[in-house]
Amino acid sequence: MSPSFYEIVQLSNGDYALRRIDDDSAPLVKISFSEEAREMMEDRDIQVAKAMIAAGIEAVGNVTHDIDWEDDDLDSWDAEPTYTLH
Repeated sequence: MSPSFYEIVQLSNGDYALRRIDDDSAPLVKISFSEEAREMMEDRDIQVAKAMIAAGIEAVGNVTHDIDWEDDDLDSWDAEPTYTLH
């Protein structure tokens, strides 16, 4: 499999998105800030979006190393959604 390259782009509605450079389909991640949040960030919203995406990528890397991907475990997963409030 060839490596994929990603880019962070600003969408026409002001949101930020992570997408593959060679793929115009739906982005992998979208980040949307409220008007109030944008005002508090004082034009630093792109830096915050980059930090959020970097933290997400790092977290996924950490999680995938901790998961045992045995097929037996997949059958025992609960089909109902679970929610975590932070």
